[in-house]
Amino acid sequence: MPGHTDNEITVAAPVDLVWKMTNDLPNWPRLFSEYASIEILAEEGDTTRFRLAMHPDENGVVWSWVSERTVNRDELQVKARRVETGPFEYMNIHWEYAEVPGGTKMRWRQDFAMKPGAPLDDAGMTDRINHNSRIQLELIRDKIEAHV
Repeated sequence: MPGHTDNEITVAAPVDLVWKMTNDLPNWPRLFSEYASIEILAEEGDTTRFRLAMHPDENGVVWSWVSERTVNRDELQVKARRVETGPFEYMNIHWEYAEVPGGTKMRWRQDFAMKPGAPLDDAGMTDRINHNSRIQLELIRDKIEAHV
């Protein structure tokens, strides 16, 4: 069975600010603690192709891949996918934003499958993504709320 995660957080900030800060790709290394760098490769309309690199892992390995994001500001949604899939057969990410009492709800859903021989199977990667998503969502919430 493929992997699936669904994580969300409410940010005590207007949706416009949450949208702007989380979709400012060049700022991602300052917004997310896991990303060391980002390189914008191409932009066409509402779609951006970019390379992300993480900070070295416990073994000194720097994981890097190319992703593509398409933003839909009117619907407050972003659809993304890994172009260079690495250990994944596929990885699709859906971001949703919603105005709620007290701020903005931001939701990340990820659907993926791991390749045979990957360092983790689907269940292991699901656990890792769920754990890390909570950390990143809380960090992003705190950074955005500091701007309010």
